[in-house]
Order: sequence, then C-alpha cells, then structure tokens
Amino acid sequence: MQHSILPDNHGPRGQAMADAVQSCVHCGFCLAACPTYSVLGEEMDSPRGRIYLMKTVLEGDLPAEDAQPYIDRCLGCMGCEPACPSGVPYGELLTSYRALQNETQSRPLIDSVTRRMIVETLPYPARFRAAARLGKLGKLVQGALPEQLGAMLGLLPDTLPAPIALPNVIPAKGERRARVALLTGCVQTVLAPDINKATVDVLSANGVEVVIPQGQGCCGSILSHIGEADRAMHLARHNLSAFPTDVDAIITNAAGCGSGMHEYGLLFKGQPEAQQATDFAHRVQDVSVFLADLGLREITTPQPERRVAYHDACHLAYAQGVIDPPRDLLEHIPNLTLLELDNGLCCGSAGTYNLEQPEIAAELGQLKAQSIIDTQADMVVMGNIGCFTQIETHLAQLGQALPVKHTVQVLAEAYREE
Repeated sequence: MQHSILPDNHGPRGQAMADAVQSCVHCGFCLAACPTYSVLGEEMDSPRGRIYLMKTVLEGDLPAEDAQPYIDRCLGCMGCEPACPSGVPYGELLTSYRALQNETQSRPLIDSVTRRMIVETLPYPARFRAAARLGKLGKLVQGALPEQLGAMLGLLPDTLPAPIALPNVIPAKGERRARVALLTGCVQTVLAPDINKATVDVLSANGVEVVIPQGQGCCGSILSHIGEADRAMHLARHNLSAFPTDVDAIITNAAGCGSGMHEYGLLFKGQPEAQQATDFAHRVQDVSVFLADLGLREITTPQPERRVAYHDACHLAYAQGVIDPPRDLLEHIPNLTLLELDNGLCCGSAGTYNLEQPEIAAELGQLKAQSIIDTQADMVVMGNIGCFTQIETHLAQLGQALPVKHTVQVLAEAYREE
C-alpha cells in the first residue's frame, strides 16, 4: 500500500510501522480470519480497514480520535497474519501504533477508569489478589455497575485457589537433560497457580532442572498489548536482569506472555537495552515447544479414556506459530482422543479485551464455548490463562461445566499416576 508516512516523525518504531503499511496489498484475505469483522461486518473493523486508518493517521490526514474506536476494537489476536499472502507484520504495526497514540489520546471516563484498574492491578499478584477478594463484594451490585466493571466481576471466580510456593530450584528426576528458568507470571499465579506447579512437575519428570528466579515479576506483555509501552518496559527491564543467562531456555506457559516476550526487540527499539532484550527474546520458549523438542519420557501406567478438545490460543498459534507441539504432547498420553474445534476464531479474551470490550468479547466467548460443546468432549485443553478464564466462564453460562485445563496439567496428572 503506497503511503507518505515520514517514519522519523513517529519515534523509534516509525520505520516498522511504515514498512508494515507498505507491505499490505489490500487484497482482503484477512477479512475471513478476523473475529471482529466476523461479528460486526464493517470494513473498518477488519485488519485491512485498520491498516488504512492507521496509515491515514500517520500521514496526518485523519485525526487519531476518529480512528481510535476501530483500533480499540481490534483484539490483537494475530489471526490475520497467517492468512496474509503478503506477510504483513500486522502485530508490529498495531502494537507500535497503540504505543504511539497512548501518549496523547483521551478516553471517556469509564474507559479511563477501567484502563487504570487494569494497569495498576493485573501485573501485580498481591494487588490483583486483594482486588479479586474485594470484587466478591462488588458482585452484590454487579448489575448496577457500568458494563466494563461488571465484566471484570463476571470473570472473577467465586473463590480463589490458595497460593502455591515454589522453591528456587526444582531438580531433574533421573539423568538431567536440560536446565531452564520459568516465568511464573502474574494473573496466572492468582487464578490458577497449579499451572506453574504442573509445569515444573512435568519438566522435572522429563529430566529438566527448573530455576525459579525469585526477583522476577510481570513480563509486561499485558501492558504492551494495550499500548502502555513505558510501563511495559519498566516491568520488562526488571526481568532482563532477574533471569539467568546460563540456562537452555526461558520457559513460559502462558501464550500471551510468550508472545509479548518475543516482541522485546520491538518494545526496546531505540533503547540502550535493545540488544539485551533481543537476546532475551530469542531464549524464550513455550513449554509445549520445549518439551516437544526435548521428547517426552514414556507414560507407562494405564490412563483413563478421555475425549479432549484442544483450543488454539491465538498468541500461541498465530503470534508464535505454535500449533503442533501441544497436540503432539497430548497425543503422547495413552487412551486420549484429541478433538479439533470447527471455530478457529479468537475466544474473545485477548489480554484485557474481555474487560475493555465486553460485548464483542462475550459474543466470541459464546461462539467458542458452543464449538467446544459440539465436540462432545470430556474436557477442553489450552495453553493460556486468559483463554482459560474466558472459556470457563462461557461454558458455565451455557450450562456446560466441562473441565478446563492447561496442557501441562493433563500431562502432570498422567505422570503423577505413575
């Protein structure tokens, strides 16, 4: 797409944005892969439409506030990238554009309040746990609250699981085959701490020594996704120094975190830590990729027969291109039948999307939940805490309380039975 963008006028990521716009040929292959276009049917709510809007704003021919509603409605799921024959790096354009506009754009009061609550609580487990407990009181008046605040409360569980403390080092069982460092995350440690426990159990059972860097914190991905680049860099800088370099990989078990950490080179473009951030990103691997490459040790004890539906988290399948590894791991478990969904669109979680755009997110969540129910599966498995919460909520709303589990939780159960 021809443009007259002046990259130097738009900060260190200006060239990346201009190159992304240039690579779009306006073909429209992205439309069918876009969840918001599927739901809303509007050209400007498609990747092609949004690229045109961002181009026009960057050229100075359209006020940013005119484009903002359409850009805000983008999930950032990256479902359009695999569908694009021209290889447009839409994610780089969207993340960079949001960071640029976040510095100057104004929002309605309720949107600003919602955004501030997200920024100040989700990346910090202690704050988030306190806010979640307070949210139990808010549920008493949930129906009287603005839509975004009501959506936040609706996604909270009635009770929070107890925290699970992990030691600094979990030794490998048997011969040591590798040594890794684990990102424990922020929201996940509050809502589903067993995922981290299952991760270290499976890694250890497969001969992997796991280091838990005690100085680590939120990776910053959840903030980078919504344009809060400065805050995201602040959190990421902390982890750049907290994680050791003498490990075979930095392991993440949340698709959103892994995707964001792979973008550290873009996040830190023009910063003194740019090379360090790029090197860090190259060492990040999803746990499913690491285990599939390593090769699982055999599960020898009898396993119950199970029909398992696998949901592709967008930031694992589309942003990171990880499709086969989690399926390969699940198929390693005896008597497990893997079922595919007929709905490959985003579930509507998308970082904080189900908090900021609850109406669209709810429609996508219902569609995804119904596609899971249609498989007649015994459980649904995935690799991202945001999807986990969204799908569990919408399955319950449809009266189908199917077990929702992370890939490593299913593996951990199989190894524990041994």
